[in-house]
Amino acid sequence: QVQLVESGGGLVQAGGSLRLSCAASGRTFSSYSMGWFRQAPGKEREFVVGISRRGGTYYADSVKGRFTISRDNAKNTVYLQMNSLKPEDTAVYYCAARGATAVPMDPVEYDYWGQGTQVTVSS
Repeated sequence: QVQLVESGGGLVQAGGSLRLSCAASGRTFSSYSMGWFRQAPGKEREFVVGISRRGGTYYADSVKGRFTISRDNAKNTVYLQMNSLKPEDTAVYYCAARGATAVPMDPVEYDYWGQGTQVTVSS
């Protein structure tokens, strides 16, 4: 029902910033809770931040105070503003959607996924 396409990844020095975008197809975008996950080589996919269908936000402790999630339902897009980036933030970042109110941390709870965008932070 919905397709997701991430963009905005790239190479940045430690302390720098990037803004990721996730563009969604489908006419019921506002009915979905959205999340950002990341996966580094050799590690499991981990929850970064999520936003509910009504705008409530939930952050992993590792990014709290540095990352900000927002959504623009008129544009069918969710954003991830990343500031004060660290080398340990290096990973492939994935956008995900679920047709429910809650914003869980478990990736198995999400119904739709983008293909990911690479973020690399150099020291």
